[in-house]
Parts: sequence; structure tokens; C-alpha cells
Amino acid sequence: MDLEKHLVRKFLVVVDGTPEVHAALRFAARRAHGTGGSVALLLVIEPGGFEHWLGVESLMKEEALDEAETILDECSGMVELLGGQKPTTHIRHGVLSEEITRIIDEDKSISTLVLAAGSDPSGPGPLVSSIGSGRAPMRIPVTIVPGGLSDDEIDMLT
Repeated sequence: MDLEKHLVRKFLVVVDGTPEVHAALRFAARRAHGTGGSVALLLVIEPGGFEHWLGVESLMKEEALDEAETILDECSGMVELLGGQKPTTHIRHGVLSEEITRIIDEDKSISTLVLAAGSDPSGPGPLVSSIGSGRAPMRIPVTIVPGGLSDDEIDMLT
């Protein structure tokens, strides 16, 4: 067994447009920097329900892709600023939990999934709830960062 192989870490962050994603991005970037690892960003465009109107569906997919690229560019800049390395980015079309599992299965270098829990009193959010309940089993560790942590608090943890 190559003992050095396990030392390289890649932290996968799901970019979903929620305010809490900032906490997950910061945590992953700081951990990657501190451990000599890297960050991968995943944004999933879920089906919009307009499949029966081809023209509308095509236009909506194009707009969603443009928006996804803009969001990933912004997030990449933040990760690069904090961690020094440009993250890999992935845009997928499909069901969020399925695409997370698929990318983890495809990229064996991904070692940790980093999510941020919602700070809303209604709960941590559907993805965190799904993974926490075991409905979306993972083959890698999942780090759930409280979405309400300040930048200073995250920096102290990493």
C-alpha cells in the first residue's frame, strides 16, 4: 500500500445557491490549503418540468447553464483566494443526490463531501437531511459546516 496516496485530499462542495454555501466553500478552501489538498465544486441543474415544451425547455437549460457558469466562476474565485489553487468545477444535469453519488464514484480522489447546514429554524436543508438520515448513503466522510458560522469562526476551525 502506498502510504503517501491517502494524504492528498480533494474536498467536494455542492454549490446550490443558498447563503450557507459560503461557509462550506470557506471551510473546504481552508482545509484544502492546510492539508495540501484541493477543492472540487459541483453545481447540479435539476430538471425544470418543461420537458413537454421543447422550445421553453431549451431556453431554460441555456439560461440555467449561463447562470451556473457565473456562480461557479464566483465560487472558484473565492476558493482560489482562500486556498491558492483554482478548484475543479463540474456542472451536471439531473437529480442532486444522484449526481453527487455519480461524481464521487467517477473521481476516486474526492475524499470528503463538504456541506453547509441551513441556519434557518426550519431545519438544516433537504440535502443535509437526506444524507444525515441515510437516504443518500455516501462512501466518503461528510463534513457538515454550520451555515451560521462567521469567517473568523471557520478560520479558527481549519
